[in-house]
Amino acid sequence: MDYRVIKENDLFLLTDPAGNINENHQYGLGLYMKDTRFLSKFRLKINDTDPVLLSSSAEENLLATILLTNPHMEKEGELVLWRESIEIERKRFIYGGVFYEKIKLKSYFPKKIAFTLSIQADVDFNDMFIVRGFQTGNVGKRTGEIKGESSLTYTYKGADDIKRATRILWDKEASYMDEQGEVTFSFELNHQEEEEITLMVQPQMGENINENILSADEALSLLTQSYKKWEKSSTKVTTDHPTMQRLITRGLNDLRVLLTDVGFGAFPVAGLPWFGVPFGRDSLIAALQMLAFNPEVAKGTLRTMAAYQGTANDPWRDEQPGKIMHEIRYGELANTNQIPFTPYYGTVDATPLFLILLTEYVKWTGDLEFVQEMHMTIDRALTWINDYGDRDGDLFLEYHQESSKGIANQGWKDSGDSVVHRTGEYAKTPIALVEVQGYVYQAKMGIASLYDQLNKTDEANNLRKEARQLRKKFNEAFWMDDVSFYAIALDEHKSQVGTITSNPGHALLAEIMDEEKLHKVSERLISDSMFSGYGIRTMAEGEAGYNPMSYHDGSIWPHDNSLIVLGLSKANKQTEANKVIKGLVDAAEHFEYDRLPELFCGYSSKLDKPVKYPVACSPQAWAAGTPLAFVQAMLRLFPDSTVGTIQINPVLIDDMNELSVENLVIGSGKLSLTVKKEESETIIYVKENTTKYELLSQCKVRNYVG
Repeated sequence: MDYRVIKENDLFLLTDPAGNINENHQYGLGLYMKDTRFLSKFRLKINDTDPVLLSSSAEENLLATILLTNPHMEKEGELVLWRESIEIERKRFIYGGVFYEKIKLKSYFPKKIAFTLSIQADVDFNDMFIVRGFQTGNVGKRTGEIKGESSLTYTYKGADDIKRATRILWDKEASYMDEQGEVTFSFELNHQEEEEITLMVQPQMGENINENILSADEALSLLTQSYKKWEKSSTKVTTDHPTMQRLITRGLNDLRVLLTDVGFGAFPVAGLPWFGVPFGRDSLIAALQMLAFNPEVAKGTLRTMAAYQGTANDPWRDEQPGKIMHEIRYGELANTNQIPFTPYYGTVDATPLFLILLTEYVKWTGDLEFVQEMHMTIDRALTWINDYGDRDGDLFLEYHQESSKGIANQGWKDSGDSVVHRTGEYAKTPIALVEVQGYVYQAKMGIASLYDQLNKTDEANNLRKEARQLRKKFNEAFWMDDVSFYAIALDEHKSQVGTITSNPGHALLAEIMDEEKLHKVSERLISDSMFSGYGIRTMAEGEAGYNPMSYHDGSIWPHDNSLIVLGLSKANKQTEANKVIKGLVDAAEHFEYDRLPELFCGYSSKLDKPVKYPVACSPQAWAAGTPLAFVQAMLRLFPDSTVGTIQINPVLIDDMNELSVENLVIGSGKLSLTVKKEESETIIYVKENTTKYELLSQCKVRNYVG
């Protein structure tokens, strides 16, 4: 990455690798909260000169560390500062709605030396949509600056009548502060002497502002404790496969960074830097990937989505009653209705995905009380699927953009060119996507199983009847005999959009496919045209729309692969699943911090390394959740509280001989076990099982003896 980003709750900082926010930067650098940029400039200088970058790391998720030094400085032939005399360490983190930066200065010059350090700051309070060039509009204006002895506050009155302010504080007496927001500090250091200064930046919104800011040490201590709590509350996984181990650890830590709470419990936002807000599809899928690691996140995600469930028919926001939202924004343009994201509902898949996550959460936890809590939300979601999502009564869920500033393609491949015929012509809406029909089938069958537990027999039977009708029609309408694969979609005329894509792979998990068709789909997904060696492409090589550099038409998305892998695993296609897992694990070794990005290009692994997609978000929630889904897939772990069983039939990838999980939350208890390859068989050693569920496996199961 040629940027650095840190986040905590709904505040994030985006800088260049040196830790600076430069004005008019192509990445829109800044300090952001509620879709507003509260710092548009933040530059550190030594003796009014840019320092030299030595190293820059954001490997630790809770803080970023940047090491700098001074260039050689002379004035009129006289030495001012010898090169590399001063070591400048910047450590930054966010906690409690405050950005903290601790700057430590250390002298390596043999004599006492004097120099200045300055911070240049400015604000523009721009809405994120303006920063990114997506939108212009009517906005408010700056209302002034307030200077204190050790503080500087910029104020703004928005077009939405909300007062915003950026308060900057420091803990060392400034030697100078000018009208443009530059604060200068003077230092004198002997050889090996150190001095530290702490800067604090607090974005403020509204009238009720907390002026009592924690000290940096106290804030960092609390932040560290929250990470330890997260680690303790999550399933621990250890393997003898170094790359997979790093991937799992990184994924779990990245998901902790992306957790946010807007009042209904912690849930993962979509990703950084631009999608740090509730996203229906992204948040739901990431929570689904995390079920084996931390099922409480699913609960927070579901409650958040339920709180914003659609209530009205509003074409401006593509909203209908019962629909689960796509995305919510909190900036000035959204608040003044200049953009429809308040929230925006232009997604066809979030509603069935909501029901799938709810079902899977209960299968893992047995929490039927939560089903009772969600019963009205469930009813409204099912009504939306049948009455609004199925626009023409043909049993298929379709989408069509109503909003003038909405999204045209409303599945997970939401770019304008993602649904394309084999002729190269773009499909026209209403469009019924293949994977979405699988989601609906899985949702209805899942909710029916929950209704059985609640003695809602008639409702359960009716849902199963609807699901079976859909399954039959799905296999007739989407299957293409000439290529032995499912079409990506049906277009406005109910004609097949026949391009070969990864989309049907999602339907494997739904168990909607006829068995013979399932075998053919599995074979095609790992064929040379689809599988690059590093992962399954979004579109097959050779198709009219194929482009390995595209966003959705030939690139590789880790989350897309993870859902396919889970489906392959569930369908007893573990050889194919493990081939995909190994490809992505191999790819991960080439990315910074062993972090799978949002996507990468679809070129063949014969190039010896994956080709990066230039503007992929990182970290991205469902990319971070991908290795967690791999663990579940390798274990072939599918608990079901409705029948009191835990299906587990592990098949580890070739280079892995041992995999252990500890404190896996299932039902009201925990499961801890170790899987080992021993000669020609795989053995499960159970360390603890307090779930009260029956362990069903085709492998040998033994009690662990430590």
